Amino acid sequence: MDDRIRSSFAKQSMMQTLGAEVASVSPGEVVITAPILPVSRQQHDVAHAALSFAIGDTAAGYAALTLMPEGSEVMTAEMKINLLAPGAGDYLRATGKVIKPGRRLVIVTAEVHAVTGEEEKLVALLQGTMVPVSA
Repeated sequence: MDDRIRSSFAKQSMMQTLGAEVASVSPGEVVITAPILPVSRQQHDVAHAALSFAIGDTAAGYAALTLMPEGSEVMTAEMKINLLAPGAGDYLRATGKVIKPGRRLVIVTAEVHAVTGEEEKLVALLQGTMVPVSA
């Protein structure tokens, strides 16, 4: 399962551009981290909401994929984000989780935290629907 997720993730050029990495993989949960690079900041010198969304959506999607049979893929059908605080820190950490797995729809969430040293702050919540598709 771990190799499958990491291999798929390595093919995502957007994640490479953002400097994102898979931190952990377990059934129904995937954690992705990304540094807050100069290219992913907004005018207030904090992480752009697009960074939170990109890694949150990706973590949630891969969490769904951990529960799919080999040869399956998932695609985002719908994703909502609530931005709770500015993404100020050294990096962002998105934890994607499956809330309700299904054959046709998989309901997922992701929490995005801004991390500086030992301190972390919840900056975004995502909730969405993944659709299983053939590989």
